[in-house]
Amino acid sequence: MTDFSKRRTMMVDTQVRPSDVTKFPIIDAMLHVAREDFVPSTQREAAYVGENLDLGQGRVLLEPRTLAKMLDFLAIGNDELVLDLGCAYGYSTAVTARMAQAVVAVEQDEDMAREAVDALMAAGADNAVVHSGKLAEGAPQHGPYDVILVQGGVAQVPEALTDQLKEGGRIAALFMDGPLGEVRLGRKRAGKVNWRLGFNASAPILPGFQKDTVFSF
Repeated sequence: MTDFSKRRTMMVDTQVRPSDVTKFPIIDAMLHVAREDFVPSTQREAAYVGENLDLGQGRVLLEPRTLAKMLDFLAIGNDELVLDLGCAYGYSTAVTARMAQAVVAVEQDEDMAREAVDALMAAGADNAVVHSGKLAEGAPQHGPYDVILVQGGVAQVPEALTDQLKEGGRIAALFMDGPLGEVRLGRKRAGKVNWRLGFNASAPILPGFQKDTVFSF
């Protein structure tokens, strides 16, 4: 029988800590949340690999290093409300819920959203809710948010989302340019998000986050 708890410790020791992520709340959350419970049953054995995990439908579970470094920048406080976009089966939500006051997860794949609800309930993440709807629309009825976290690639972040961020709030998103990408970290000041480069990573672009096509005649 697979000892997933040992794999979880190895993931933290070989993928997370060497990436200069040492904050206790992040390490603690990633050691406690059973990643194998938030992937399709056929992918349980691969749950702790050090790369993006293919979930099908052009979706991935971000590699542990990428998620950990995003969380390191965001420095989520236990009094903060987080919007987790593209939660898939709920792993990122479960991890974030151990740090935040509450998490609103958005998933537009109805099957994934349904399974995320069950997995989060089983994990005891009672401060998280799953909102079924288009990722690029967020969940304005539950906001505004202190933190927004995007679980996949983007070509652009719609204003409809940054409008849901509180003044002074933080956002992390993985901007893709062809096969290469970089996580950018934003802070909202005077109603505008100012971005700065974080680190390199890669993931498929999420539905609704492609660049708008401009037609010229």
